[in-house]
Amino acid sequence: MVSRVDLFASIRRDARVEGLSVRELARRHSVHRRTVRAGLESAVPPPRKTPVRTAGRLEPFKPHIERMLIEDLDAPRKQRHTARRILARLIDEHGAADLSYSTVRDYVRVRRAAVEIAAGRRVEAFVPQEHVPGYEAEVDFGEVWVVLAGVKTKCHLFAFRLCFSGRAVHRIYPTQAQEAFLEGHIAAFHTIGGIPTGQIKYDNLTAAVQSVLYGQGRARVENDRWVLFRSHYGFDSFYCQPGIMGAHEKGGIEGDVGRFRRTWLSPMPVVDSLAELNEKVIAWDQVDEDRRIGSRIRTVKADYALDRDALAALPVDDFDPGLPLTPRVDRSSLITVRMAKYSVPSRFIGRQVRVSLRASELVVFDGRTVIAQHPRVVARGADSIDLDHYLEVLQIKPGALPGSTALARARAAGVFTAAHEAFWAATRKVNGDAAGARQLIDVLLLHRSMPAVDVIAGLTAAVSIGAVTADVVAVEARRHHAAGTGGASPDRHLPAQTPIIEHRVVILTQRRLMDPAAVIAGLPADTRPTPSVAGYDDLLTLHRPITDRPLAASRKDTAS
Repeated sequence: MVSRVDLFASIRRDARVEGLSVRELARRHSVHRRTVRAGLESAVPPPRKTPVRTAGRLEPFKPHIERMLIEDLDAPRKQRHTARRILARLIDEHGAADLSYSTVRDYVRVRRAAVEIAAGRRVEAFVPQEHVPGYEAEVDFGEVWVVLAGVKTKCHLFAFRLCFSGRAVHRIYPTQAQEAFLEGHIAAFHTIGGIPTGQIKYDNLTAAVQSVLYGQGRARVENDRWVLFRSHYGFDSFYCQPGIMGAHEKGGIEGDVGRFRRTWLSPMPVVDSLAELNEKVIAWDQVDEDRRIGSRIRTVKADYALDRDALAALPVDDFDPGLPLTPRVDRSSLITVRMAKYSVPSRFIGRQVRVSLRASELVVFDGRTVIAQHPRVVARGADSIDLDHYLEVLQIKPGALPGSTALARARAAGVFTAAHEAFWAATRKVNGDAAGARQLIDVLLLHRSMPAVDVIAGLTAAVSIGAVTADVVAVEARRHHAAGTGGASPDRHLPAQTPIIEHRVVILTQRRLMDPAAVIAGLPADTRPTPSVAGYDDLLTLHRPITDRPLAASRKDTAS
């Protein structure tokens, strides 16, 4: 039975290629016209649960089958293993009681040919092919090793190649999962400026193919999300034969992966991030446009001009390549995705959030609002934690800041700079540990609304004048921002500079607590005259009127 995803994709293809009316499409696919209109409006049918794919029962026994087929290379032709004999030996020698004959038969038919080709027992003939501009392309993955942030790391090279011109687009990802597969396609479509009007050739990658239907030609059970992607961009897929037999069917991309790896990735590139490496890959692709393939007279760039004019237009909206997930935020303000942990703002603790897991990053949404964005973590048990996500909690619990994992990650990433460290040490000396931590947290909150360079300038200025409060940092940061690149610098308060009369509020109590001797030494000379009490002596000589009546009598007369 055809799934609704396949049905919608077929309707859209027939409408695109043959220009059939809604009535004709409904008659061809035996569906109502409402279904046809729904398929033409959107490639996404109503959601359905995807069945869980279980591991193949044949997988543990493949090495034993391989050994039997290799033994057959030197055996007499009439004494070689049949599929039924291989199944019998697997049952007797390895306890493979759950295997079916059809499973073993289909695998042996393909694998035996591959073993014979590898041993040179079969000679493959190749027929030269002519390609139409803008019609066909090929896609493949290849392994590459990179020194990433000082660590030798295995990555995956996505390669897309137009068959006519040989124009290729490459990207390097930490994985070859479906999100990288889709993201590579989108990058390639935007780079070449369109979509092939015909087909794109593939191996039987799990990102696209759920299972190969042996004995039914090139029929495949495709991944529903992959079918949605193809239908959205409007192209067809062509799957090569499994194993070595199908390698020549997309020999162009097979050779391109090896060429690119030898040319640009030997020796291993040394980079701090994959984003940095992919910037170099884009530049290398542009250089490769000036090369000539084989004995061609024209360059890749010249032939690509013909390809570009024949490509189909890109859709208005791009397909989201990320894998949609809905994890729940735990009490540590973390979500777990693919055995790795990522932080989100603490106000979302206990709530479910929407995650788009992409090839190189993870984006967290609350509704349609992005609330967190992290580089993707590949290693199991690793994490990506942002100190900013915990600031509201740390305002209530400032004592948790010194030993927090978030602070350690910020220091390792260089986000918590030496200026922050100096300010924290100074404010703790003046205000104490708890109050000093709160002042630091208020400073960190400034990063949400001000550029980091301005905040760091404010920190440096506040420490230099001895006023280690968040308010002073904010004022100095705004002054630095207003001054611009040609204005005052964060070290403008140092005594080595030309004296400038500035009117500012200075918290003398804090300065005295930080360095009393420096405060006293920095006071200006007192030019006022020496105080005198001579004026008070003159007051003593003044005569007051003396009354003859007693004080009590005087008060009595006044009262009467």
